[in-house]
Amino acid sequence: NVLWQDTRLVVPNDASLREALLIEAHNSSFSVHPGSTKMYHDLKQHFWWSGIKRDVATFVSRCLICHQVKIEHQWASGLLQRRHDAIWVVVGRLTKSTHFLPIRKDYSVSRLAETFQQEIVRLHGTPSAIVSDRDPRFTSRFWKGLQKAWGTRLKFSIAFHPQTDGQSERTLQTLEDMLRSCALEWTSNWDDYIFLVEFAYNNSWHASIKCAPF
Repeated sequence: NVLWQDTRLVVPNDASLREALLIEAHNSSFSVHPGSTKMYHDLKQHFWWSGIKRDVATFVSRCLICHQVKIEHQWASGLLQRRHDAIWVVVGRLTKSTHFLPIRKDYSVSRLAETFQQEIVRLHGTPSAIVSDRDPRFTSRFWKGLQKAWGTRLKFSIAFHPQTDGQSERTLQTLEDMLRSCALEWTSNWDDYIFLVEFAYNNSWHASIKCAPF
């Protein structure tokens, strides 16, 4: 027999079973070491037991990978390599759905435009507005002309005031922590698992929308 609380499965008082659920929700390549708040909200959508929030907080506080990420102030080894040396972060301001696009720092504006069309426009259509930093490629005549043709309004963050594009700034910090976690656990190059990081990010609870983007 199975016991339910509304639509959530009630997990019996079995330490090994609860531990297995906590490990899967935290260590899986589809979750990538979320913080205790995200992990709690993700788990409670499907499972319930008395003290679940406390157990999640305790589990995360004991995670050695998470501790290493918090005290690490430099990029962990293996994050940069020959194929790509940068990540272009694109965040949907309404749904918070996010794309992490592996690129190279020396990509031309036309190469960035091609990537944007293939990875963003193909899936979501042309945006009504774009908020970005003042990278010369984004202020170029080519980029402005392309966005004008799409009917997209361009807005730029103010120099030395990155909070104008605060959504991306917060996402970058989360992305950095997730990549560090992956680099500490896996030996492959970061762009081999960036798609898993993107999935885990979009599949986890976000405080601003009180749900996961997916």
